[in-house]
Amino acid sequence: MWIEEGTVTVMKQTDKSTRAVATSRAMNRAEFLRLTARVAGVCAAGSVFGPVALALGAEAEPDPAPVQRRAIPSSGQMLPVIGVGTAVAYELDTADAKFPVLVETVRTFLAHGGAVIDTSPTYGRAEKSLGEILRRIGGRERAFLATKISTTGEQAGIDSVVASLRDLGTDRIDLLQVHNIRDTEVHLRTIRRLQDEGKVRYAGITTSFRNSYGEYERIMHRERLDFIQIDYALDNRVAEERILPLAHDRGMAVLINLPFGRGRLFSKARGRPLPPWAAEIDCTSWAQLFLKFVLAHPAVTAIIPGTDRPEFALDNLNAARGRVPDARMRERIVGYWDQLG
Repeated sequence: MWIEEGTVTVMKQTDKSTRAVATSRAMNRAEFLRLTARVAGVCAAGSVFGPVALALGAEAEPDPAPVQRRAIPSSGQMLPVIGVGTAVAYELDTADAKFPVLVETVRTFLAHGGAVIDTSPTYGRAEKSLGEILRRIGGRERAFLATKISTTGEQAGIDSVVASLRDLGTDRIDLLQVHNIRDTEVHLRTIRRLQDEGKVRYAGITTSFRNSYGEYERIMHRERLDFIQIDYALDNRVAEERILPLAHDRGMAVLINLPFGRGRLFSKARGRPLPPWAAEIDCTSWAQLFLKFVLAHPAVTAIIPGTDRPEFALDNLNAARGRVPDARMRERIVGYWDQLG
């Protein structure tokens, strides 16, 4: 549900509703009850869900296996492979009635092994919301915070970083990215200076627009980058032709945005049972199948699906457990998906 600026906001609701249908159909009743019980246990203390959540169960079940981690090539630091994207859903004012659900979502995500949270000053109030969430749950030390510079001009970029630090309530950013390769050379100089000052750890660039791929590749060849961020999904595999192999060859970590294709994957899966062979890679929901397909690419470091409900955080993190598709299974997934009407 990683929705770019300017996209109609109703897509968020479509993504959520189609995902809920697809996930519930793919899980049997016992699995679904175990999932809701775990959510209730996480939320029980100070829960925003009230007596209903408490009635579902007071104790959270232990996670069945650790969340898979992968190394950042430039440092060797290990990152959990499933993260959270904050576009659209986290643009709420903290007084909004839905805001406590976001607090519980991030709490659940961090408590069950997640770390990477991606945001941007261009996502409305998302940075402020995230800063307040982390303040309430005391989660800054467990989070790997990624944000962006999305402006033109050196001073504007510097001012943007100052505002991001303030809004996020932190004195350091784990990953600072030039968003949509806008004024890239200028902003990379700023980012590298901030790295020298200890305020930023990693430098990167982002795009989710195919018409920018050519320039994106040129920057990847020219610049020393810790990370790239690119759009990639089961129905959008263009990045695997050149960009993902280039990142692998250049030793760049890869964040994947739009892994659900702006909701297209859930729309197509709506009402369809999960194929029986999905059990061979330990999938119990369509979301896990979509995420595991992306994780199976050797260049991918972490995925940042938009996540605005605790049960979605748990479901996504379960894609980082169990078996990952091998090359033959990836081909099987693509073949199955492409032949669906």
